[in-house]
Amino acid sequence: MAKQHTDPTMTDTTSQSPENEEPADTASQPDAQPASSASAQADSRARRDAARVSSRLITSDASSDLLAGGEATGFDARHFLKHVSDAPGIYRMLDSAGDVLYVGKAKRLKARLSSYFRNTGLNAKTQALVGRIADVQVTITRSETEALLLEQTLIKELRPPYNILLRDDKSYPYVFISQHHDYPALEFKRVRHKRNDGRYFGPYPSSVAVRESLTLMQKIFRLRNCEDSVFAHRERPCLQYQINRCTAPCVDYISKQDYRRDMEHAVMCLNGQSDKVTDELSQAMEDAAMRLEFEEAARLRDQVAQLRRMQEKQYVDTGTGNADILALAERPGGLCISVVSVRQGRMLGARHFSPGNGLDLTSTELLTGFVSQYYLGQDREMPDEVLTSLALEDANLLEGALSEKAERRVRVAHQVRGHRAQWLTLAQTNAEQHLATQLASRQQLSNRFLSLRDALGLDEVPKRLECFDISHSHGEATVASCVVFDHDGPIKSDYRRFNIEGVTAGDDYAAMQQALTRRFKRLQEGEGKRPDILLVDGGKGQLNMARGVFESLGVTDIILLGVAKGTTRKAGLETLFIETVHDTLDLDSHSPALHLIQHVRDESHRFAIAGHRAKRDKARRTSSLEGIAGVGPKRRRELLKFFGGLQGVKQASKPELARVPGISESLAELIHQALHG
Repeated sequence: MAKQHTDPTMTDTTSQSPENEEPADTASQPDAQPASSASAQADSRARRDAARVSSRLITSDASSDLLAGGEATGFDARHFLKHVSDAPGIYRMLDSAGDVLYVGKAKRLKARLSSYFRNTGLNAKTQALVGRIADVQVTITRSETEALLLEQTLIKELRPPYNILLRDDKSYPYVFISQHHDYPALEFKRVRHKRNDGRYFGPYPSSVAVRESLTLMQKIFRLRNCEDSVFAHRERPCLQYQINRCTAPCVDYISKQDYRRDMEHAVMCLNGQSDKVTDELSQAMEDAAMRLEFEEAARLRDQVAQLRRMQEKQYVDTGTGNADILALAERPGGLCISVVSVRQGRMLGARHFSPGNGLDLTSTELLTGFVSQYYLGQDREMPDEVLTSLALEDANLLEGALSEKAERRVRVAHQVRGHRAQWLTLAQTNAEQHLATQLASRQQLSNRFLSLRDALGLDEVPKRLECFDISHSHGEATVASCVVFDHDGPIKSDYRRFNIEGVTAGDDYAAMQQALTRRFKRLQEGEGKRPDILLVDGGKGQLNMARGVFESLGVTDIILLGVAKGTTRKAGLETLFIETVHDTLDLDSHSPALHLIQHVRDESHRFAIAGHRAKRDKARRTSSLEGIAGVGPKRRRELLKFFGGLQGVKQASKPELARVPGISESLAELIHQALHG
């Protein structure tokens, strides 16, 4: 099967930045558990590295080389940080042997990882860690809280030498509700007893999460938080009642039925049904307002508002679900299949694979073959469910084979809902992020530029590529994009957009001419950097237009390359034109040069569409048609569609406006007068 690239999973021990908490070995921690001999050797080696780096700091300036990018181990931190995601997740730092040095979590991976590769401000222990880094692998999670749970799992399993290793007998906290009290309290529990003494909710990722949930429940539903012994001996309400945090059940200020109702609402929230509670309270608020009980309606309104804020913060592990989630991401020149493992409702990690595709199989065929080999060709633990981002071929047959091997029912599914849909989304995000990082690697880009040099027969490797593309909707909000690539990948600081004005709606040639003229006229005046190759998306017509602009401006030292989609518009079947429409370039679909061209073209397309949508939405929000009496959203759409945009509407005469469906002669006259004064 193809090469495997494992991504140790997701977890994080601390949300603090390296300035406040540095990765540490177990010897420096009072709570550290005595490690195995292998772990002890790793700890000793970490301390020796720290001592060596510390001595170098005194005698030389060698540490700056380590921190500037890890050249000592060949790790290019600057290039890595340029392409790392800014999403929450976990990261694993590996040495040259592939062993995990440190596992951490981050709310923003890019910002967190950047803090390790500064030239100043790091202590000797962190410098020793950075000096040994040969690779950093990241896995994206849905939230920082989820990363925290997964980080703890990894640290216990991998025992990295630079992590703080706490005792393994520490369990996750729970929320507990007694079943043997008329007015039960919400309690914090560290140990879940097996006896049937009440209901447990969790486990939660940390005691902070539990206490935050308890505070929210008590604040929203005014549930008691006192000990049973205190409750039994109260003769008057306590301070919690005075500050509106308790309904004083100890002195019978609330009936058992009403207290149970509030407790049931809290339980529903802890079970993830806060939306249902919000709906019930909203209805109760409206009923109270109808009865003119405004104080009660205001109290319910505050509860609803607090619940909506809580819905964004609360996290409780479902505790159920054993599944493997497989997602495929594919781009020109590479593909990635991510396998995310979930056990007992908790995500344990993700692994990434990069299988070859020498037969040009479809994405569905690739994923189907991978699933078969992954489970049937190897001895692996079989989950209860296999969820895939694409519908597999012969899914029923594959499900039967997996069930037979596992000797129990194994479900294979593609269309899922609820938390399973979230698992699929997360797996897809990880696959796309890993593939993007892989394609953006310096070695990959270098090979592509070398291949492009050979394909074009150049003496030197091109250093800078630019690509132009046009985007609009039926001529509305036309935008031209310019993206720039060099050997480090996209140079987003040099990206440019051109708002196209004064051309016929839908005339892509005129739009391209205007954008290229503006760009290269400035270049001739000494503004901006000169590209080695200009890519023009659109085929013969666009290439001829670019050639005309170059001739009019006297540009002679830039190679023109036209990219036209094939008849099937399938990636790999593009037609390439060099300088003129008569000189074509045929590249194999597996050519790194073609993959580079496709990458640049697709990025230009994406950037143009994003700019067009932003301009279109802004124009639609501030359309000059909005203030005209009798012209609502439907008639505005008909006008813009009929004339190809607002510019066409403004240029239309009264009889032409009256031809639009839904526009009468009197309304056409009103529109014309409003637009022209």
